[in-house]
Amino acid sequence: MKPQTSSPTSNVTPIKRNSPGVRTSWEITHTCEHTVTHNLSDRPADKRASFARWLASKDCTDCWKAARDGDIASKEEWLAAKRAAEQQAAAEWATQFEMPPLEGPHKILGWGERSRHRLVTAAYTSLVTDGTWDEADWVTLEETIRTITRAGWWVDQRDAEATDLPELLDAATDNDRGTENPFR
Repeated sequence: MKPQTSSPTSNVTPIKRNSPGVRTSWEITHTCEHTVTHNLSDRPADKRASFARWLASKDCTDCWKAARDGDIASKEEWLAAKRAAEQQAAAEWATQFEMPPLEGPHKILGWGERSRHRLVTAAYTSLVTDGTWDEADWVTLEETIRTITRAGWWVDQRDAEATDLPELLDAATDNDRGTENPFR
């Protein structure tokens, strides 16, 4: 082994991560006009100033949470109103075209009705209005649609392509079909 020729101590002082020359605590006035002291010691020293600037362009945590919670409430109200309108449209459509009521757990009946309405109306548009089917073809398919009364089946098909409806109806099992007389 070669003998050590240099001193074990270096004349370079290591730089500590949070040296006293770089601020770690920033007092920030947010856009909501609240002033908050933020500890940014968990950020790299060269990124603290830009992060502090970014924080100043945002609401403080309390205001942000309050706004977010308010947005959730308004979003829930909007969604409830949208679902109510869709449910009403689905019920009117089901009455107009003499669709049987769906069967299944009460909590998914509305979802199943909306899913059936969306899929069947989209299929009519794709196959008859924009497609090559005539009304006689559609009437035959519509009779098959009336036989599927399990709400869960319609919910399961909610993301299906409208043009796939005839094939999906063919694949439905006896469990998906109602026990009522299909001849109105």
